[in-house]
Amino acid sequence: MTVESTAARTPRRAAGSGAKRASASAKKSASAKTAQAAKTGQAAKETAKGAAASGEPQLVQLLTPEGERVSNPEYDKYVADITPDDLRVLYRDMVLTRRFDAEAVTLQRQGELGLWPSLLGQEAAQVGSGRATRDDDYVFPTYREHGVAWCKGVDPTLLLGMFRGVNNGGWDPNSNGFQLYTIVIGSQALHATGYAMGVAKDGADSAVIAYFGDGASSQGDVAEAFTFAAVYNAPVVFFCQNNQWAISEPTEKQSRVPLYQRAQGYGFPGVRVDGNDVLASLAVTKWALERARAGEGPSLVEAFTYRMGAHTTSDDPTRYRREEEREAWKAKDPIARLKAHLEAEGHADEGFFAELDAEAEALGKRVREVVRQMPDPEPMSIFENIYADGHALVDEERAQFAAYQASFVDAPVSASTGGEVK
Repeated sequence: MTVESTAARTPRRAAGSGAKRASASAKKSASAKTAQAAKTGQAAKETAKGAAASGEPQLVQLLTPEGERVSNPEYDKYVADITPDDLRVLYRDMVLTRRFDAEAVTLQRQGELGLWPSLLGQEAAQVGSGRATRDDDYVFPTYREHGVAWCKGVDPTLLLGMFRGVNNGGWDPNSNGFQLYTIVIGSQALHATGYAMGVAKDGADSAVIAYFGDGASSQGDVAEAFTFAAVYNAPVVFFCQNNQWAISEPTEKQSRVPLYQRAQGYGFPGVRVDGNDVLASLAVTKWALERARAGEGPSLVEAFTYRMGAHTTSDDPTRYRREEEREAWKAKDPIARLKAHLEAEGHADEGFFAELDAEAEALGKRVREVVRQMPDPEPMSIFENIYADGHALVDEERAQFAAYQASFVDAPVSASTGGEVK
Protein backbone atom coordinates (compact mmCIF):
# COMPACT_ATOMS: atom_id res chain seq x y z
CA MET A 1 0.00 0.00 0.00
CA THR A 2 1.44 3.38 -1.02
CA VAL A 3 1.28 6.06 1.65
CA GLU A 4 1.53 9.56 0.31
CA SER A 5 3.26 12.23 2.42
CA THR A 6 0.96 14.89 3.84
CA ALA A 7 3.80 17.01 5.21
CA ALA A 8 3.46 20.74 4.62
CA ARG A 9 6.20 22.41 2.66
CA THR A 10 8.60 24.70 4.54
CA PRO A 11 7.74 28.31 3.60
CA ARG A 12 10.43 30.20 1.74
CA ARG A 13 12.16 33.16 3.40
CA ALA A 14 13.19 36.38 1.68
CA ALA A 15 16.79 36.42 0.46
CA GLY A 16 19.28 37.90 3.01
CA SER A 17 22.06 40.48 2.34
CA GLY A 18 25.00 38.70 4.01
CA ALA A 19 26.85 35.38 4.08
CA LYS A 20 26.22 34.93 7.83
CA ARG A 21 22.50 35.36 7.43
CA ALA A 22 22.44 33.02 4.43
CA SER A 23 24.40 30.39 6.37
CA ALA A 24 22.10 30.60 9.39
CA SER A 25 19.08 30.38 7.15
CA ALA A 26 20.50 27.32 5.39
CA LYS A 27 21.25 25.60 8.70
CA LYS A 28 17.79 26.37 10.01
CA SER A 29 16.21 25.11 6.78
CA ALA A 30 18.22 21.88 6.87
CA SER A 31 17.31 21.33 10.50
CA ALA A 32 13.64 21.93 9.75
CA LYS A 33 13.75 19.50 6.85
CA THR A 34 15.38 16.79 8.97
CA ALA A 35 12.80 17.19 11.70
CA GLN A 36 9.99 17.26 9.19
CA ALA A 37 11.30 14.11 7.47
CA ALA A 38 11.38 12.25 10.77
CA LYS A 39 7.88 13.48 11.55
CA THR A 40 6.63 12.46 8.11
CA GLY A 41 8.18 9.00 8.41
CA GLN A 42 6.47 8.45 11.73
CA ALA A 43 3.19 9.68 10.30
CA ALA A 44 3.53 7.23 7.42
CA LYS A 45 4.09 4.35 9.83
CA GLU A 46 1.05 5.31 11.86
CA THR A 47 -1.07 5.65 8.74
CA ALA A 48 -0.01 2.22 7.46
CA LYS A 49 -0.61 0.69 10.88
CA GLY A 50 -4.08 2.17 11.04
CA ALA A 51 -4.96 0.96 7.55
CA ALA A 52 -3.84 -2.56 8.33
CA ALA A 53 -5.79 -2.56 11.56
CA SER A 54 -9.15 -1.45 10.25
CA GLY A 55 -9.30 -0.57 6.59
CA GLU A 56 -7.76 -2.89 4.05
CA PRO A 57 -9.12 -6.43 3.57
CA GLN A 58 -6.54 -9.07 4.47
CA LEU A 59 -6.79 -12.24 2.33
CA VAL A 60 -5.31 -15.51 3.59
CA GLN A 61 -3.82 -17.45 0.68
CA LEU A 62 -1.54 -20.50 0.61
CA LEU A 63 -1.83 -21.42 -3.09
CA THR A 64 -1.69 -18.76 -5.80
CA PRO A 65 -3.97 -19.04 -8.86
CA GLU A 66 -0.92 -20.47 -10.67
CA GLY A 67 -0.59 -23.24 -8.09
CA GLU A 68 2.47 -21.86 -6.30
CA ARG A 69 2.70 -22.55 -2.58
CA VAL A 70 3.18 -19.37 -0.58
CA SER A 71 4.00 -19.10 3.10
CA ASN A 72 1.76 -17.67 5.79
CA PRO A 73 3.37 -17.62 9.26
CA GLU A 74 0.01 -17.60 11.02
CA TYR A 75 -1.73 -20.43 9.17
CA ASP A 76 1.05 -22.66 7.78
CA LYS A 77 1.02 -24.75 10.95
CA TYR A 78 -2.56 -25.86 10.32
CA VAL A 79 -1.52 -27.63 7.11
CA ALA A 80 2.02 -28.56 8.14
CA ASP A 81 1.08 -32.24 8.28
CA ILE A 82 -0.53 -32.32 4.82
CA THR A 83 1.02 -35.09 2.71
CA PRO A 84 0.96 -35.62 -1.07
CA ASP A 85 -1.70 -38.26 -0.44
CA ASP A 86 -3.80 -35.66 1.39
CA LEU A 87 -3.44 -33.24 -1.50
CA ARG A 88 -4.62 -35.91 -3.92
CA VAL A 89 -7.63 -36.60 -1.68
CA LEU A 90 -8.56 -32.91 -1.68
CA TYR A 91 -8.22 -32.82 -5.46
CA ARG A 92 -10.35 -35.95 -5.83
CA ASP A 93 -13.02 -34.47 -3.58
CA MET A 94 -13.28 -31.33 -5.70
CA VAL A 95 -13.32 -33.17 -9.03
CA LEU A 96 -16.01 -35.64 -7.96
CA THR A 97 -18.09 -32.91 -6.35
CA ARG A 98 -17.97 -30.85 -9.54
CA ARG A 99 -18.90 -33.92 -11.59
CA PHE A 100 -22.08 -34.83 -9.75
CA ASP A 101 -22.99 -31.15 -9.52
CA ALA A 102 -22.76 -30.90 -13.32
CA GLU A 103 -24.84 -34.05 -13.67
CA ALA A 104 -27.50 -32.53 -11.43
CA VAL A 105 -27.69 -29.41 -13.62
CA THR A 106 -28.15 -31.62 -16.69
CA LEU A 107 -30.81 -33.73 -14.99
CA GLN A 108 -32.76 -30.61 -14.08
CA ARG A 109 -32.59 -29.38 -17.67
CA GLN A 110 -34.00 -32.75 -18.72
CA GLY A 111 -36.93 -32.43 -16.33
CA GLU A 112 -35.66 -34.99 -13.84
CA LEU A 113 -35.21 -32.46 -11.00
CA GLY A 114 -37.43 -29.57 -10.04
CA LEU A 115 -34.51 -27.25 -9.22
CA TRP A 116 -30.78 -27.35 -8.56
CA PRO A 117 -28.42 -24.79 -6.96
CA SER A 118 -24.99 -25.37 -8.50
CA LEU A 119 -21.77 -24.95 -6.52
CA LEU A 120 -19.56 -24.52 -9.59
CA GLY A 121 -16.54 -22.44 -8.59
CA GLN A 122 -16.98 -22.91 -4.85
CA GLU A 123 -15.49 -26.41 -4.54
CA ALA A 124 -12.34 -25.33 -2.67
CA ALA A 125 -14.21 -23.39 0.01
CA GLN A 126 -16.52 -26.32 0.66
CA VAL A 127 -14.06 -29.20 0.45
CA GLY A 128 -11.37 -27.36 2.39
CA SER A 129 -13.71 -26.42 5.23
CA GLY A 130 -15.50 -29.77 5.12
CA ARG A 131 -12.26 -31.72 5.52
CA ALA A 132 -11.30 -29.49 8.43
CA THR A 133 -14.19 -30.85 10.51
CA ARG A 134 -13.96 -33.85 12.80
CA ASP A 135 -16.49 -36.67 12.87
CA ASP A 136 -18.03 -35.26 16.06
CA ASP A 137 -18.35 -31.72 14.69
CA TYR A 138 -21.85 -30.73 13.53
CA VAL A 139 -22.61 -28.94 10.26
CA PHE A 140 -25.61 -26.70 9.53
CA PRO A 141 -25.74 -26.10 5.75
CA THR A 142 -27.81 -23.96 3.44
CA TYR A 143 -28.92 -25.61 0.18
CA ARG A 144 -25.67 -25.39 -1.81
CA GLU A 145 -23.18 -27.23 0.41
CA HIS A 146 -22.90 -30.29 -1.82
CA GLY A 147 -19.12 -30.44 -1.34
CA VAL A 148 -19.42 -30.33 2.44
CA ALA A 149 -22.08 -33.05 2.27
CA TRP A 150 -19.66 -35.16 0.24
CA CYS A 151 -16.93 -34.71 2.85
CA LYS A 152 -19.36 -35.67 5.63
CA GLY A 153 -20.36 -38.88 3.87
CA VAL A 154 -23.78 -37.95 2.48
CA ASP A 155 -24.49 -39.81 -0.77
CA PRO A 156 -25.09 -37.36 -3.66
CA THR A 157 -28.23 -39.19 -4.74
CA LEU A 158 -29.86 -38.27 -1.42
CA LEU A 159 -29.27 -34.59 -2.18
CA LEU A 160 -30.79 -34.97 -5.62
CA GLY A 161 -33.71 -36.92 -4.22
CA MET A 162 -34.77 -33.87 -2.25
CA PHE A 163 -34.69 -31.66 -5.35
CA ARG A 164 -36.63 -34.33 -7.23
CA GLY A 165 -39.30 -34.20 -4.57
CA VAL A 166 -39.08 -37.81 -3.44
CA ASN A 167 -37.87 -37.01 0.09
CA ASN A 168 -37.61 -34.12 2.52
CA GLY A 169 -33.91 -34.66 3.14
CA GLY A 170 -33.28 -38.34 2.87
CA TRP A 171 -30.44 -38.75 5.34
CA ASP A 172 -30.14 -38.99 9.11
CA PRO A 173 -28.23 -35.92 10.37
CA ASN A 174 -27.15 -37.73 13.51
CA SER A 175 -25.35 -40.41 11.52
CA ASN A 176 -22.86 -38.03 9.93
CA GLY A 177 -23.17 -34.69 11.72
CA PHE A 178 -24.67 -32.97 8.68
CA GLN A 179 -28.04 -31.32 9.16
CA LEU A 180 -30.74 -31.26 6.50
CA TYR A 181 -30.57 -28.54 3.86
CA THR A 182 -32.12 -25.22 4.85
CA ILE A 183 -34.08 -23.31 2.24
CA VAL A 184 -35.11 -20.39 4.49
CA ILE A 185 -32.27 -17.89 4.11
CA GLY A 186 -30.15 -17.42 7.23
CA SER A 187 -32.24 -19.42 9.71
CA GLN A 188 -29.59 -22.16 10.03
CA ALA A 189 -27.24 -19.67 11.70
CA LEU A 190 -29.62 -19.52 14.67
CA HIS A 191 -30.07 -23.30 14.67
CA ALA A 192 -26.30 -23.76 14.71
CA THR A 193 -25.84 -21.26 17.53
CA GLY A 194 -28.48 -22.92 19.67
CA TYR A 195 -26.96 -26.32 19.04
CA ALA A 196 -23.49 -24.98 19.89
CA MET A 197 -24.79 -23.50 23.15
CA GLY A 198 -26.09 -26.98 23.99
CA VAL A 199 -22.73 -28.51 23.13
CA ALA A 200 -21.05 -26.10 25.54
CA LYS A 201 -23.50 -26.89 28.33
CA ASP A 202 -22.93 -30.61 27.79
CA GLY A 203 -19.19 -30.07 28.06
CA ALA A 204 -18.58 -31.87 24.77
CA ASP A 205 -15.25 -31.53 22.97
CA SER A 206 -16.70 -30.65 19.59
CA ALA A 207 -17.59 -27.64 17.47
CA VAL A 208 -20.39 -26.49 15.21
CA ILE A 209 -20.10 -24.82 11.81
CA ALA A 210 -22.85 -22.86 10.06
CA TYR A 211 -22.72 -22.12 6.34
CA PHE A 212 -24.43 -19.20 4.66
CA GLY A 213 -23.92 -16.90 1.69
CA ASP A 214 -23.19 -13.21 1.35
CA GLY A 215 -26.87 -12.57 0.74
CA ALA A 216 -27.85 -14.27 3.99
CA SER A 217 -25.42 -12.03 5.87
CA SER A 218 -28.01 -9.26 5.43
CA GLN A 219 -30.68 -11.29 7.23
CA GLY A 220 -31.69 -10.52 10.80
CA ASP A 221 -31.38 -14.18 11.75
CA VAL A 222 -27.64 -14.05 11.10
CA ALA A 223 -27.21 -10.87 13.17
CA GLU A 224 -29.15 -12.46 16.05
CA ALA A 225 -27.02 -15.60 15.79
CA PHE A 226 -23.86 -13.47 16.02
CA THR A 227 -25.18 -11.77 19.14
CA PHE A 228 -26.16 -14.96 20.94
CA ALA A 229 -22.97 -16.77 19.94
CA ALA A 230 -20.80 -13.93 21.23
CA VAL A 231 -22.67 -13.41 24.50
CA TYR A 232 -22.76 -17.12 25.32
CA ASN A 233 -19.29 -17.85 23.92
CA ALA A 234 -20.75 -20.63 21.78
CA PRO A 235 -18.33 -23.02 20.03
CA VAL A 236 -19.57 -22.15 16.55
CA VAL A 237 -17.85 -21.15 13.32
CA PHE A 238 -19.83 -18.95 10.95
CA PHE A 239 -18.63 -19.81 7.43
CA CYS A 240 -19.79 -17.26 4.87
CA GLN A 241 -19.26 -18.18 1.23
CA ASN A 242 -19.07 -14.78 -0.38
CA ASN A 243 -19.63 -15.73 -4.02
CA GLN A 244 -20.12 -12.04 -4.91
CA TRP A 245 -23.80 -12.27 -5.86
CA ALA A 246 -26.94 -12.73 -3.75
CA ILE A 247 -28.95 -13.85 -6.77
CA SER A 248 -28.74 -10.56 -8.74
CA GLU A 249 -27.48 -8.25 -6.00
CA PRO A 250 -23.70 -7.66 -5.72
CA THR A 251 -21.97 -7.68 -2.36
CA GLU A 252 -21.13 -3.98 -2.45
CA LYS A 253 -24.85 -3.21 -2.30
CA GLN A 254 -25.21 -5.23 0.88
CA SER A 255 -22.32 -4.05 3.02
CA ARG A 256 -20.09 -0.97 3.23
CA VAL A 257 -17.28 -2.98 4.85
CA PRO A 258 -15.82 -6.40 3.99
CA LEU A 259 -18.11 -9.05 5.46
CA TYR A 260 -15.49 -10.59 7.75
CA GLN A 261 -15.04 -7.25 9.53
CA ARG A 262 -18.60 -7.41 10.83
CA ALA A 263 -17.40 -9.86 13.47
CA GLN A 264 -15.52 -7.05 15.22
CA GLY A 265 -18.76 -5.38 16.20
CA TYR A 266 -19.92 -8.53 17.97
CA GLY A 267 -16.68 -9.14 19.82
CA PHE A 268 -15.20 -12.12 18.00
CA PRO A 269 -12.58 -12.49 15.25
CA GLY A 270 -13.24 -12.53 11.53
CA VAL A 271 -10.94 -13.74 8.74
CA ARG A 272 -11.16 -13.45 4.96
CA VAL A 273 -9.72 -16.45 3.14
CA ASP A 274 -9.18 -17.09 -0.56
CA GLY A 275 -12.17 -19.34 -1.13
CA ASN A 276 -10.66 -20.71 -4.36
CA ASP A 277 -7.65 -21.98 -2.41
CA VAL A 278 -8.46 -25.37 -0.85
CA LEU A 279 -5.35 -25.34 1.39
CA ALA A 280 -6.10 -21.91 2.81
CA SER A 281 -9.76 -22.82 3.33
CA LEU A 282 -8.66 -25.95 5.19
CA ALA A 283 -6.14 -24.08 7.35
CA VAL A 284 -8.38 -21.18 8.34
CA THR A 285 -11.33 -23.45 9.14
CA LYS A 286 -9.07 -25.67 11.26
CA TRP A 287 -7.97 -22.60 13.18
CA ALA A 288 -11.55 -21.51 13.76
CA LEU A 289 -12.76 -24.96 14.81
CA GLU A 290 -9.83 -25.50 17.17
CA ARG A 291 -10.40 -22.22 18.98
CA ALA A 292 -14.11 -23.08 19.26
CA ARG A 293 -13.31 -26.46 20.81
CA ALA A 294 -10.85 -24.78 23.19
CA GLY A 295 -13.64 -22.61 24.61
CA GLU A 296 -12.53 -19.40 22.88
CA GLY A 297 -15.94 -18.78 21.33
CA PRO A 298 -17.23 -18.04 17.83
CA SER A 299 -15.45 -16.76 14.76
CA LEU A 300 -16.44 -15.66 11.27
CA VAL A 301 -14.72 -17.00 8.15
CA GLU A 302 -15.45 -15.20 4.89
CA ALA A 303 -14.51 -17.42 1.96
CA PHE A 304 -13.93 -14.98 -0.89
CA THR A 305 -15.00 -16.95 -3.96
CA TYR A 306 -17.30 -16.76 -6.99
CA ARG A 307 -20.45 -18.45 -8.20
CA MET A 308 -19.54 -19.43 -11.75
CA GLY A 309 -23.02 -20.60 -12.68
CA ALA A 310 -26.53 -19.42 -12.00
CA HIS A 311 -27.94 -18.91 -8.52
CA THR A 312 -30.20 -21.86 -9.28
CA THR A 313 -31.31 -23.44 -12.53
CA SER A 314 -34.25 -21.00 -12.61
CA ASP A 315 -31.86 -18.04 -12.76
CA ASP A 316 -30.25 -16.28 -15.73
CA PRO A 317 -27.02 -14.59 -14.56
CA THR A 318 -26.41 -12.98 -17.97
CA ARG A 319 -29.11 -10.47 -17.09
CA TYR A 320 -27.17 -8.90 -14.24
CA ARG A 321 -23.44 -9.62 -14.54
CA ARG A 322 -20.80 -9.22 -17.23
CA GLU A 323 -19.02 -12.11 -18.94
CA GLU A 324 -15.69 -10.34 -18.40
CA GLU A 325 -16.17 -10.71 -14.65
CA ARG A 326 -16.85 -14.41 -14.96
CA GLU A 327 -13.80 -14.92 -17.18
CA ALA A 328 -11.58 -13.15 -14.66
CA TRP A 329 -12.70 -15.52 -11.93
CA LYS A 330 -12.37 -18.53 -14.23
CA ALA A 331 -8.63 -17.89 -14.23
CA LYS A 332 -8.71 -18.51 -10.45
CA ASP A 333 -10.41 -21.91 -10.79
CA PRO A 334 -9.86 -23.94 -7.59
CA ILE A 335 -9.43 -27.31 -9.30
CA ALA A 336 -6.99 -26.05 -11.94
CA ARG A 337 -5.03 -24.33 -9.16
CA LEU A 338 -4.47 -27.51 -7.15
CA LYS A 339 -3.79 -29.55 -10.29
CA ALA A 340 -1.02 -27.11 -11.27
CA HIS A 341 0.48 -27.50 -7.80
CA LEU A 342 0.33 -31.30 -7.92
CA GLU A 343 2.02 -31.37 -11.31
CA ALA A 344 4.69 -28.82 -10.39
CA GLU A 345 5.62 -30.72 -7.23
CA GLY A 346 5.50 -34.13 -8.91
CA HIS A 347 2.73 -35.34 -6.58
CA ALA A 348 0.49 -36.67 -9.36
CA ASP A 349 1.02 -38.10 -12.85
CA GLU A 350 -1.15 -38.61 -15.91
CA GLY A 351 -2.20 -42.00 -14.63
CA PHE A 352 -3.70 -40.46 -11.51
CA PHE A 353 -5.66 -37.86 -13.46
CA ALA A 354 -6.89 -40.41 -16.02
CA GLU A 355 -8.05 -42.78 -13.30
CA LEU A 356 -9.86 -39.95 -11.52
CA ASP A 357 -11.57 -38.86 -14.75
CA ALA A 358 -12.88 -42.40 -15.16
CA GLU A 359 -14.10 -42.44 -11.57
CA ALA A 360 -15.86 -39.12 -12.11
CA GLU A 361 -17.67 -40.42 -15.18
CA ALA A 362 -18.73 -43.54 -13.27
CA LEU A 363 -20.11 -41.33 -10.51
CA GLY A 364 -22.05 -39.24 -13.02
CA LYS A 365 -23.52 -42.38 -14.56
CA ARG A 366 -24.53 -43.79 -11.18
CA VAL A 367 -26.18 -40.54 -10.12
CA ARG A 368 -28.07 -40.34 -13.41
CA GLU A 369 -29.33 -43.93 -13.19
CA VAL A 370 -30.34 -43.75 -9.53
CA VAL A 371 -32.24 -40.49 -9.98
CA ARG A 372 -34.17 -41.74 -12.99
CA GLN A 373 -35.14 -44.91 -11.11
CA MET A 374 -36.43 -43.09 -8.04
CA PRO A 375 -40.11 -43.96 -7.53
CA ASP A 376 -42.63 -41.16 -7.43
CA PRO A 377 -43.75 -40.60 -3.83
CA GLU A 378 -47.36 -40.93 -2.74
CA PRO A 379 -48.87 -37.42 -2.96
CA MET A 380 -50.13 -37.54 0.64
CA SER A 381 -46.68 -38.46 2.03
CA ILE A 382 -45.73 -34.78 2.04
CA PHE A 383 -47.70 -34.44 5.27
CA GLU A 384 -45.78 -37.20 7.06
CA ASN A 385 -42.92 -36.67 9.50
CA ILE A 386 -43.81 -33.04 10.17
CA TYR A 387 -44.83 -33.18 13.83
CA ALA A 388 -44.28 -36.17 16.09
CA ASP A 389 -47.75 -35.92 17.68
CA GLY A 390 -49.71 -34.42 14.80
CA HIS A 391 -50.97 -30.89 14.34
CA ALA A 392 -54.43 -29.49 13.70
CA LEU A 393 -53.30 -27.19 10.89
CA VAL A 394 -51.48 -30.01 9.12
CA ASP A 395 -54.58 -32.18 9.47
CA GLU A 396 -56.64 -29.42 7.86
CA GLU A 397 -54.17 -29.00 5.01
CA ARG A 398 -54.11 -32.76 4.48
CA ALA A 399 -57.87 -32.87 4.17
CA GLN A 400 -57.90 -29.96 1.71
CA PHE A 401 -55.23 -31.56 -0.45
CA ALA A 402 -57.01 -34.92 -0.36
CA ALA A 403 -60.19 -33.25 -1.59
CA TYR A 404 -58.23 -31.55 -4.35
CA GLN A 405 -56.70 -34.88 -5.39
CA ALA A 406 -60.14 -36.45 -5.37
CA SER A 407 -61.36 -33.99 -7.97
CA PHE A 408 -59.14 -35.70 -10.55
CA VAL A 409 -60.38 -39.27 -10.03
CA ASP A 410 -63.71 -41.03 -10.31
CA ALA A 411 -63.43 -43.06 -7.11
CA PRO A 412 -64.17 -41.25 -3.84
CA VAL A 413 -61.12 -40.43 -1.71
CA SER A 414 -60.95 -40.37 2.08
CA ALA A 415 -60.21 -36.87 3.39
CA SER A 416 -58.43 -38.30 6.41
CA THR A 417 -56.11 -40.78 4.68
CA GLY A 418 -56.03 -39.69 1.06
CA GLY A 419 -56.85 -43.21 -0.05
CA GLU A 420 -59.85 -44.54 -1.92
CA VAL A 421 -62.98 -45.19 0.10
CA LYS A 422 -63.67 -48.94 0.01
